[in-house]
Amino acid sequence: MSLTYPSPASGTENATGGAVAPRTYQVRTFGCQMNVHDSERMAGMLEAAGYVPADGAQADVVVFNTCAVRENADNKLYGNLGQLAPIKAANPGMQIAVGGCLAQKDRETILKKAPWVDAVFGTHNVGALPALLDRARHNNEAQLEILESLDVFPSTLPTKRDSVYSGWVSISVGCNNTCTFCIVPALRGKEKDRRPGEILAEVQALVDDGAIEVTLLGQNVNSYGVEFGDRQAFSKLLRACGEIPGLERVRFTSPHPAAFTDDVIDAMAETPNVMPQLHMPLQSGSDKVLRDMKRSYRSAKFLGILDKVRAKMPHAAISTDIIVGFPGETEEDFQATLDVVEKSRFATAFTFQYSKRPGTPAADLPDQLPKAVVQERFERLTALQDRIAAEENAKQLGRRVEVMVTAQSGRKSEETHRLSGRSQDQRLVHFTVPEGARAPRPGDLVTVTITEAAAFHLVADPASAADYSLRRSRAGDAWDRAQADTCGVPAPGAAGAAGRTGVSLGMPSLPVRSR
Repeated sequence: MSLTYPSPASGTENATGGAVAPRTYQVRTFGCQMNVHDSERMAGMLEAAGYVPADGAQADVVVFNTCAVRENADNKLYGNLGQLAPIKAANPGMQIAVGGCLAQKDRETILKKAPWVDAVFGTHNVGALPALLDRARHNNEAQLEILESLDVFPSTLPTKRDSVYSGWVSISVGCNNTCTFCIVPALRGKEKDRRPGEILAEVQALVDDGAIEVTLLGQNVNSYGVEFGDRQAFSKLLRACGEIPGLERVRFTSPHPAAFTDDVIDAMAETPNVMPQLHMPLQSGSDKVLRDMKRSYRSAKFLGILDKVRAKMPHAAISTDIIVGFPGETEEDFQATLDVVEKSRFATAFTFQYSKRPGTPAADLPDQLPKAVVQERFERLTALQDRIAAEENAKQLGRRVEVMVTAQSGRKSEETHRLSGRSQDQRLVHFTVPEGARAPRPGDLVTVTITEAAAFHLVADPASAADYSLRRSRAGDAWDRAQADTCGVPAPGAAGAAGRTGVSLGMPSLPVRSR
């Protein structure tokens, strides 16, 4: 397809037709934590190539980093592309690129359905983005480049972090499991592990820049080491993170129950900066459904892991993923899931209605369930989990918790004048600063007493300054520097932070119901 671009390629003319301004970009992210971190790399590469953030204005380059896990992923992408078509028609110099899992899967289909797209790239060649945009502009035609295997480990690419106080660190990419509902292994390939020294060097670099929290990221983080033959590599990595001065909080996501071993539990319990929080995907409480899913564990093993974790870390908050309505799931199977959820006492559950995805073995299984049946079970499950979450949060009343302040505030922050942050166990806490007390900056830490509890958050309203403790941190200093560098006003506390958009680190803030 022929496309039209202005000259010179490196920028666009200003309103007076004079000096050439740098081209602006926007990255729109759909999907999991892997995609969020990949988007940080896309932004980093574009800025290394001379692009600047659009900051709310219409961007010269819009990049979609896509997900293919859920059924409506296609509709979400093509709906967004359709909305941009008239905007691009009115701005011939504009470029649109599509990357990520859906691009890896659909390939030429994207250009057929949306011929105004300029570049399509996959999960294995994220680093090709700037070159593909340049080639599309130079050749005046769309560029498609999909690799079948990783060309370079993504963490070697430039990265623009969305947070100065927290950071993602990939320890592996890809997956060696064969879960019948999941298309990820087909799109991200077999597991490839980074060497421990490379990971720890990246963690150290983040800490040197001011971060006090890192989240170790992998499709199955606890299978880390399989590529170089060390079955205890992940627990060793956790302990090594404990030796890094200035690193106060270490998290990881997501593990797989089948490979979750006692040495990892011991490392979590014995390493002070590894947080008492665990995301452990259940998917189903029915052993029959787990077999059909090719999940190589059973409900008794899953519950046994939780018992071991809580024996070593009594206050650990545990979250999970659950799929409702997998093909062939009977009412008895679903009841088994409800039973396991009741026993597990999850702090949060990310619940999904089964989504038939072409290219997965489950898509061809018999006994696909009617939508009405799946919806009714989904509602029963979420009602149960909402009750459990509220009960578990109620146990936090009266507890003193340390909260790392984030840049994001609650939806009612303007009314309540509360700031927000995460406790050590990753619970979301909205809190007020007592009159006369010093306000924190994002990245600072406050210690407060929980005064209210709801299913999805906690509230701390100190009665006086004596019930509020602020510890200003290196991360808060880094926040001030970042604000100054971007011509923002250094936060005299968290004032002005609520309007800043960013990516929250660790687990999402609320349970995802249905997509």
